[in-house]
Amino acid sequence: MSFIRLLIPLLLVALAGCAGTSHKPQQAEGSSSRYIAKDTSRTVDLTSPPRDAWDRIRRGFAIPNLNTELSQQWTDYYASHPESVQRMAERAGKYLYFIVDEVNRRGLPTELALLPFVESAYNPTALSRSQASGLWQFIPTTGTHFNLKQDWWRDERRDPVASTYAALDYLEKLFEMQGDWYLALASYNWGEGSVQRAMAKNEANGLSTDYLSLNMPDETRNYVPKLQAIKNIIADPKRYAVALPKVDNTPYFVTIQKNSDIDIEVAAKLAEMPLDEFKALNPSFNRPLIRGEHQPTLLLPANRVETFNANLRNFKGDLSTWTAYSSRRGESYAAIAKRFNVAEARLREINDVPSRQKVASGQTLLVPAGAADAGGGGAVQLASLGAPVGSLDGVVKDTPASRTPASRAKPTPPARPNNARPNVRSHKVSNGDTLFGLAKRYGTTVDALRALNNLKGNNLKVGSQLRVPGTGTRG
Repeated sequence: MSFIRLLIPLLLVALAGCAGTSHKPQQAEGSSSRYIAKDTSRTVDLTSPPRDAWDRIRRGFAIPNLNTELSQQWTDYYASHPESVQRMAERAGKYLYFIVDEVNRRGLPTELALLPFVESAYNPTALSRSQASGLWQFIPTTGTHFNLKQDWWRDERRDPVASTYAALDYLEKLFEMQGDWYLALASYNWGEGSVQRAMAKNEANGLSTDYLSLNMPDETRNYVPKLQAIKNIIADPKRYAVALPKVDNTPYFVTIQKNSDIDIEVAAKLAEMPLDEFKALNPSFNRPLIRGEHQPTLLLPANRVETFNANLRNFKGDLSTWTAYSSRRGESYAAIAKRFNVAEARLREINDVPSRQKVASGQTLLVPAGAADAGGGGAVQLASLGAPVGSLDGVVKDTPASRTPASRAKPTPPARPNNARPNVRSHKVSNGDTLFGLAKRYGTTVDALRALNNLKGNNLKVGSQLRVPGTGTRG
């Protein structure tokens, strides 16, 4: 697999042409700057930079085309609904650069950046009947397995950054298991155990165990053909009369790390963004208050950085108008509302409390913050926008005002994604974690992880805490 990964960023694949079964692109003869893959009929000139994010995606196609009748049916379906494809592509524009950048960094096929078209129509708040949520449609148990926090305050399955890391970790793991992208994708949709059982059944009956030979549910049977159909349209939108929106090959967002409480509404006002637009970029938060103790990461459009900085320097109010309150045993909502001088209806609304529930014994509630409990407003340092494409670190630290006054907050220089920050955090080892996978996830090396944790071999104990370096985020 490592050999294949090393080839993927260098060798480019296209859609037009006959299908193939090889996962290994081959270099064209007689040229050092033009490459052709085995299962495609056109080449891409590597000497010119990508025109936009769509062009960058096309250049990284590396999964063999699935040229089946079902793929053609789905291609015809999407082509007959161009407005739907355009709406999905519009939503994708906010996240494409970050996702493609992370896919490229890992050496994975860029078809994976199109998977949210199939999973969620690129809607980060999408919720399925099976309670799968977010761009990548994690069910609660799988989300927990890949360290996506889900509680009263937040659901990181809806976090575009955290869920992308988790999804690509999962897809990498599945490809390592299967050695075949069709089977890996089927496993992502149906479950790795289900695919393995279907393969074992075929093998026991003397049948082929390839993707097209397995007995799968209709949803899984249509899953890869849907992705192939989206790939066909993205590869040649003019052929299908689809007008893709302009998506620059530059970061759409940077990230802000907060150590103090802040209202979502206040953060949106500081950035001079409509509240619904800010929420769309930060959909993981369940409450109007973002808890600083969770060390949350906020996403901010790159073109809002200077505005946010200027408004923060001049801001005289409280960053948080709400605070968390742990109710006492037997305490009623009416009494709590009176104590904090808020209408009971508003208290119930903000905390999703049904009218039939009268007592809040031990429940954590959001209540108005008192004048003396403003929530704290540390200064925020924002990433520089002068970084070249692919190198914007975008991590913004929130430091105490006593050390770094807001009026003197300076942009921090960008850092390469593989340069670890000096801070160290903890990672709980889950089933399936490997040093190799964790090193890539946290932008470090296997040797560095071994040294940091005094490890001699590659074995990891499930449930143990592994020390990992902090990393930056590009978007």
